[in-house]
Amino acid sequence: MATEWTRFAFLLSITMAFSLCFAEIRFSEIRNEARPIVPLDEFGFTHKGRLELDVSKISISSKNSEPKFANVGFFLCTRESWNHVFQQLEDGEADCALRSDMVKKVLTFTSLKTPTGGKLKIVYNETDADQYTLLFANCNPGSTVSMNVRSAMYNLDGKDNVRDYLSAGKTVLPRVYFLFSLSYFMIAGLWVYVLYKKRLTVFRIHFFMLAVVILKALNLLCEAEDKKYIKRTGSAHGWDVLFYIFSFMKGVTLFTLIVLIGTGWSFLKPYLQDKEKKVLMIVIPLQVVANISQVVIDETGPFGQDWFTWKQVFLLVDVVCCCAVLFPIVWSIKNLREAAKTDGKAAVNLMKLTLFRQYYIVVICYIYFTRVVFFALETITSYRYLWTSVVASELATLAFYVFTGYKFKPEAHNPYFVIDDEEEEAAAEALKLEDEFEL
Repeated sequence: MATEWTRFAFLLSITMAFSLCFAEIRFSEIRNEARPIVPLDEFGFTHKGRLELDVSKISISSKNSEPKFANVGFFLCTRESWNHVFQQLEDGEADCALRSDMVKKVLTFTSLKTPTGGKLKIVYNETDADQYTLLFANCNPGSTVSMNVRSAMYNLDGKDNVRDYLSAGKTVLPRVYFLFSLSYFMIAGLWVYVLYKKRLTVFRIHFFMLAVVILKALNLLCEAEDKKYIKRTGSAHGWDVLFYIFSFMKGVTLFTLIVLIGTGWSFLKPYLQDKEKKVLMIVIPLQVVANISQVVIDETGPFGQDWFTWKQVFLLVDVVCCCAVLFPIVWSIKNLREAAKTDGKAAVNLMKLTLFRQYYIVVICYIYFTRVVFFALETITSYRYLWTSVVASELATLAFYVFTGYKFKPEAHNPYFVIDDEEEEAAAEALKLEDEFEL
């Protein structure tokens, strides 16, 4: 009987596997696998779903007794059914997941004659539309399994039964990503026009902002092509490499931009303090680690022994990066409040305080929405409409880019021009209310 902690950890890993949609032709090399159940891939089927499974170089070894081939095989299971399956195993109602009435058995090793060197192949038709995870089960205690697995899950679309290798809820993603990439290219063009028109008040950071927008557009374009080729052929044809490159560059430059804006670089002062440089030196390496983790997660799939660890590393690094970029904004607000009491420019400092406080709130909302809300939408949304969580996340990101560009566009050092005495006195009184600018 598994302990409560073991059950929790296993259910958590299975749940995280359910939350991913790899949905492509996948080659998995499994070596000396001792786990009783291993998640392999996940897919949303329509009523015309297919699963192609090709297993080769099978090797089963057991220290205790001769392994029973009927206790080894593959099955499909929905998220709703998995809790019942686990409960059946704990209560003794089923001695193996393959024999549970809550799963769909795809292939067992009963036709094998010897424990080594075997090959199995099957094409399984799935007519019940739902989101399934392909899992491997080995119910022989003390035994290990090695094999090469080629899995291909797809839906037949239209009258011509064209193969669609994208999950039912994500088949529209190529168009979604392409439309968003066009939006960012249009924003980049508009930003170039603004920089040319107000070239006398352009700072270096405005060109950096242009680079961030272009990298985001290229990242989305590569992701659109990546999903397009997966949809048609089950393989990314190299577009995934470009996607990872631009995703890395976009992530590093975006977090760097937030840090630079938060420190007031180019707007308030043309230099960075030591503590602000340390934030950059922390954020950039963390982004490197986060992108490496993302590549490992995407390329290995949940069957890997260290997949769950890499998933935790990615989440931890992402959270640390999000927290780190908030510190420079807080420091700028604190420095502006202190300067307002000594430099006699209460009105100007009040405007800058208001701007940085707004940006602080928007950064928090952006981070919260694209991390927490996005994950919540993926969890609660029907598998047929998983694309809506991507649209919501990209809309929030687009709004964040537009807000940043609008609030920090090229302008004169004093965009409010003449400030009369009454405005100065009113600003001075407002700055005395410390609580108004507390975070």
